[in-house]
Amino acid sequence: MNGGLKTTGVIFRKEFLDTIRDRRALASMILVPLIVIPLIIVGFGGLSFVVMERAESRQLTVMVLQAEEDPALVETLAGNPNLRVVEADADYADLISSRRVNAAVALPENFRQEVERGKVPRIVIHTYEGELSSSLAAQAVEEVLRGHLREIQRERLAGAGLAPEFLTPFTLARQNVAPPERVGGNLLGGVLPYLLVILCLTGAVYPAMDLTAGEKERGTIETLLTSPAPRSCIVYGKFLVVFCFSILTALLALGTLGASLWAGTTLLRAQADFGELSLAVSPSAVASVFLLLVPVAVLFSALLLAISLFARSYKEAQTYISPLMIVAMLPALVAAMPGVELTPVLALVPVLNVSLVGKEILTGLFPWGPILFVFFSTCLYAAAALWGAVCLFNREDVLFRAS
Repeated sequence: MNGGLKTTGVIFRKEFLDTIRDRRALASMILVPLIVIPLIIVGFGGLSFVVMERAESRQLTVMVLQAEEDPALVETLAGNPNLRVVEADADYADLISSRRVNAAVALPENFRQEVERGKVPRIVIHTYEGELSSSLAAQAVEEVLRGHLREIQRERLAGAGLAPEFLTPFTLARQNVAPPERVGGNLLGGVLPYLLVILCLTGAVYPAMDLTAGEKERGTIETLLTSPAPRSCIVYGKFLVVFCFSILTALLALGTLGASLWAGTTLLRAQADFGELSLAVSPSAVASVFLLLVPVAVLFSALLLAISLFARSYKEAQTYISPLMIVAMLPALVAAMPGVELTPVLALVPVLNVSLVGKEILTGLFPWGPILFVFFSTCLYAAAALWGAVCLFNREDVLFRAS
C-alpha cells in the first residue's frame, strides 16, 4: 500500500513539474481566471456603463405628429434638454427604422378638445424596439407626458376645489429586511456556481489532453509503461495532476472574481447613485460551494483523462472533448436560470445538482439533506469515472490504437 502511494506520488510530482513548465498549461490555468474574468466583469461592465451614460447624455431626436393639436405640449417637449423636436414627416416609420429619428409622438385629432371634455384620448409613441437610443427617447417622452398629465390633473382638481392629495390616498415603499450577505448571495447564486463549474472543466482540459494524447504523439507513453510502476499508479498520478489544475483554476477564479466584483461595485458607487448596492457574500457559503466543487473536479478530471486517453492524437482528443464541454455547460446554464429549483430528480443530475445546491447555499440556506445527497452522489459519479479511466489504461488496444 505504502509502495503504491509512494509510486503515485513520484509520478504525480514528475508529471506536475512537466506540466507547469508548459506555457500553454499555465495559460489555461492562469490566463483565464486572472485576465478573462476581470476583463468580463470590470471591462465589459464599465464599458456598458460608459455607453449607457453617453447615450443618456446625448440629445435625442423626437418628431411630433399633428403638433397643432397641442402646441403647449410640443413646447414642453422642446424644453427638455435631452430632446430635440424636429418637423413632422409622413415617412416617420422609415426615419425611425434608419435611426435618423429616435422616436415619434402621434397626437390624436382634436386632442386638446377631447381632454377638456373629460375624455381619454390616446397618445402613441412610435419607437424602434430593441434600439437603445430609441428606447431612451421614448422614456424621456413618457416622462414629459406624465408631467403634462399630472399638470392637467392638478388643474381639474383645483377646478373642483380638491387638493392634489385627493388622488393619492396612500403611498408605497419597499424595505429590505434581508442581511447584505443574503442579498449578495441571491444576486450571485445563479452566476457563481456556473462560473466555477465551467472553470473547473476549463482548467482540466489541457493537462488531461497533454498527459495522454500528447504523450502518445510524443512517443513518451511507451517509456512510462516500461517502468516498474503499476498502471493504476500511473493513472492516479496523472489524474492528480489534472485534478490539481482544475481546483487551482477554480480557486484563482474565485479570488479574481471577488476582487473584480469589489472593484466593479466600487466603481459604480463612485460614478453613479446605486444606493445600497451590495454584493457581500458569506465566506462560509463560498467555502461550502467550493467544497461541493471538489467531487465535480474529480468527475471532470477523470472523464477528461479517459476521453483523452482513448484519442490517438492531441487533435482527436480536442474533437472528443468539445461535446463534453457543451454537455457540462448546459446543466450549469440551466441551474443559472431563474425559477429552476432543486428537486429529488434534479438532485441526481451531475453538475446541475451541484449548481442548484450552490444557489441555495449562497442565499444563506443550508439544506443539509440535499447537500449531503448531492455531495455523495457526485462522489459516486466521480469514482465511477476514475475507475473507467483505470480500466482504459489497462487496455492495450486503447493505449496503442492504430492511426
